[in-house]
Amino acid sequence: MVDRRKFIPPSPGPHFVRRVPDGDTSERDVCGQCGHIHYTNPKIVVGSVVVHDNRILLCRRAIEPRKGLWTLPAGFLEEHESPEDGARREAKEEACTDIVIDALLAVYSVPHISQVQLMYRAHLDKPVFAAGVESLEVNLFSWNEIPWNELAFPSVVWALKHYSESNDLAVFAPFSNPR
Repeated sequence: MVDRRKFIPPSPGPHFVRRVPDGDTSERDVCGQCGHIHYTNPKIVVGSVVVHDNRILLCRRAIEPRKGLWTLPAGFLEEHESPEDGARREAKEEACTDIVIDALLAVYSVPHISQVQLMYRAHLDKPVFAAGVESLEVNLFSWNEIPWNELAFPSVVWALKHYSESNDLAVFAPFSNPR
């Protein structure tokens, strides 16, 4: 009889050693007993610049890191989830709202924390939102009302500025990290 249970590799522990596996170029955690390679890959973050009536939806973080500061609805992509579905889920979790994704706005690389961030342009059909469990408050801000000195992450600033640069364009190439 074939065992159809999914193989779940052990987490790196006492039998794992750091070495370069055969055919690889990077040092990895390798099980000294069975040879399983435990790959550690960057995390993917998905989020959106969400707009309604020329106002941008921001969430004040209720959790660390950067608790109390403002951010866009964004978070880690889950397994078996498309980036667009992840961005919609994050808006639902953080701002209790349903968003309509319009286009990919930007792809940011943040290697010092091993993240790749996919940011979308999106809009609300209706201005219905509320603070979710990860937010202290949620609000719509005109461009001049954005609390620029209270934004949580550099990528929030990048996304807002890239949104501003592409706001009137029907077609544009996705942006990347500012140089």
